[in-house]
Amino acid sequence: MFFGASQNDVISVSSLNRMARDLLESGLPPMWIGGEISNLTLAASGHGYFSLKDAGAQVRCVMFRNKLAALGFRLQEGMQVELRGTVTLYEARGDYQINVDSMRSAGLGRLYEAYERLKAQLEKEGLFDNQRKQALPDHPRRVGVVTSPAAAALRDVVTTLRRRMPSIEVILYPCQVQGQTAAQQIAAAIAAANQRQEVDVLIVCRGGGSIEDLWAFNEEPVARAIAASTLPVVSGVGHETDFTIADFVADRRAPTPTAAAEMVSPSREAMQQNLDLTRRHLARALGRLLTDKSQRLDYLARRLQHPGEKLRRQQASLQQLQTRLQRSLQQGLQQRGWRIGSLQHRLQRQRPDIRRQQAGLQHQAQALQATIHQRLAHSRLALGRLEATLLAMNPEAVLARGYAIVQNAAGQVVRSPGELQLGEQVQIHLAEGITGARIEPLHGTQSELPF
Repeated sequence: MFFGASQNDVISVSSLNRMARDLLESGLPPMWIGGEISNLTLAASGHGYFSLKDAGAQVRCVMFRNKLAALGFRLQEGMQVELRGTVTLYEARGDYQINVDSMRSAGLGRLYEAYERLKAQLEKEGLFDNQRKQALPDHPRRVGVVTSPAAAALRDVVTTLRRRMPSIEVILYPCQVQGQTAAQQIAAAIAAANQRQEVDVLIVCRGGGSIEDLWAFNEEPVARAIAASTLPVVSGVGHETDFTIADFVADRRAPTPTAAAEMVSPSREAMQQNLDLTRRHLARALGRLLTDKSQRLDYLARRLQHPGEKLRRQQASLQQLQTRLQRSLQQGLQQRGWRIGSLQHRLQRQRPDIRRQQAGLQHQAQALQATIHQRLAHSRLALGRLEATLLAMNPEAVLARGYAIVQNAAGQVVRSPGELQLGEQVQIHLAEGITGARIEPLHGTQSELPF
């Protein structure tokens, strides 16, 4: 028996859930609980729904709008928090949950810390730089899809490509997109696509989910494989609000798998519209060209002449040109004849008188000869005067007249007796040689010199 009910008593599900809620709320007082936020959903009503988990378990939580508005920070996926609430049960679904009254931050969660750490590392290495991102092909023939064969994302991609451009061939590179080995399988699929080189662009995608569900796309092997890809890569992971490391490394980020398919494929309708517009422009251009050519043909037809008439006109023009040429030649020859006669007349007038020039030249030669003889006579006289002057000034001529030059022992010329001393040896230069002498007193006195 339970709560006094007999064996034949039957209660409704609502009654059961109400009893369970009463037991939880009365048996467990409000308490502080620590854990990591996961599966966060912020409803349009303003209420917040999430799971609080640790390494071994998780529990659903709800934080109503008035409590959430008073919170001093914004809830984020992966946050490590400490919350105070009442353990209860949501009767409509029978969900065991915590009604959160207050919350305080306990630091970032393990997954969020790993996410931020890897993001910072790859950003520092330049894997997010726009310079390394490749352009997508305008008209791909084959599109590769890296995802699970059972994923709804694959159906979305294939449906979108068939709708937009049925001629595009889709090649699947199957892999797990969730679980412990998902990251290695995704990286291997990307590497296989690059090795086979059978597609023009690669879509890496999966549907939405919690941060744990999408975690494979936040792991380093996937980021490295996308960065090393020679094929352009479009990342379409989760929903529009989900951002993974793969989104930052990929050449393009699409908010959903469907958007990724739209991003890599041209629209058949848009291409058809452009083709129709081009066809109309071409038709108008051809119409204008035909009209212009028709008018040109009519103009040329009016200018067209009979060959015989054209030959007669050309023959008459040729005859006229021949007449003008003959007249021009005759005038030219006549003008040149006049020119030659004028030049001959001028040449006769400019012809020199050779005889008169020869007579003048002979007269000038005689005058030159006389001038030369006269100059030579004057030069001889001047030379004689200079020679006499030189002979008169020649020291040897003076010596020949009986004079002598006296030099002391230092070789200096003695000009005064006062420059000599008794007993000093001197040299005497005569006209016919050199002799030596010694200074002695004159008349037996030491005060008087011989000179």
